Amino acid sequence: MTLYMAEVDVIEKTSLSDAVKRLETALGQLETAVQRRLDADRSLNSLQDDLQRMGEDRSQLAASLDESEARASRLEEANKDVSRRLVTAMETIRSVLDTHGG
Repeated sequence: MTLYMAEVDVIEKTSLSDAVKRLETALGQLETAVQRRLDADRSLNSLQDDLQRMGEDRSQLAASLDESEARASRLEEANKDVSRRLVTAMETIRSVLDTHGG
């Protein structure tokens, strides 16, 4: 009977040792999974921050483009006005020269 108890004791220690190893393995896997999840969350937050900054940059660029287009339109109108005035001035000079024998 003592031999049987010793065998049971060895089996129980082996089973307990195996259970502890399985538990340690499972904990290691859990820690790895948690770390991956934390990394993914940090990456997602970083991407969201980047997306927000890009949205802000886009808004600023759109406003700048609108201002540039408005300025270009004003310059184009001013250019047309100057061209009309030059044509009028040249016609006036031509007229004066023709009138005064120039």
